[in-house]
Amino acid sequence: MSEHRTTNVYLVAAGDYHDIDFARLELLKLLAEDERVRVRVAQDYHDLDAINAADYLLTYTCNVVPTEAEQKALKAFVAGGKRWFALHGTNSILKFLADGRVDAPEIAPILMETLGTQFIAHPPIQPFKVRVADPTHPLVEGIGEFETDDELYLCRIHGKLHTLLDTRYTGDAKGFVADQWDDDVSRPVYYINKIGKGEVLYLNLGHCRGHYDMQSLGMPYYAKIERGSWQLPQYYELLRRGLKYCATPAAA
Repeated sequence: MSEHRTTNVYLVAAGDYHDIDFARLELLKLLAEDERVRVRVAQDYHDLDAINAADYLLTYTCNVVPTEAEQKALKAFVAGGKRWFALHGTNSILKFLADGRVDAPEIAPILMETLGTQFIAHPPIQPFKVRVADPTHPLVEGIGEFETDDELYLCRIHGKLHTLLDTRYTGDAKGFVADQWDDDVSRPVYYINKIGKGEVLYLNLGHCRGHYDMQSLGMPYYAKIERGSWQLPQYYELLRRGLKYCATPAAA
């Protein structure tokens, strides 16, 4: 890449039940550390021409579901040799049922196959250990095991993932339709999913919620400020490395 070439990033930051403003601002501050970066910010995936013109895609969403045509275009964007850095709830589709439970309907299969996982449930927010699954990979080399107080994602896996960070959990996910997780297996926290010539990086840490992010569920004021892994230097280091990694096309 030429020293004077700009890096064009398409950032989708939008969705429900999270402090999207906080996450968007933090990501923009990190992107601004490289003066060559130019960012377009959106709330959806509708502008496919702008996405295809970007060097990479960066997303922090929840309940933002692209149309089928957009899902196919996103898969083609990656398969053509580019990278998509997907954060936290990008793979989350939530439906609140009349009985109070939360379902994760599988209505966007192309999206989830491209991302490599679909969020299904999480136990109550509580501290858990994040382990390094591939200590030789430059995205996580030297990070070491750490503890975070975040949402531990329990996902349906699609395809063969290259897991960089993982954790383990066996037990309940109260409040979700899929509330029993008795299989004692590795739960991917950060991974690479290869699609054609390109890659999706998925880091599912990074929950955040402010006082006014649950109003759609009848909560005018949410008492607790939640910042999850955003409180950790390790998380910011993972983000910085991921952003730098994505600036180089996977097919380069």
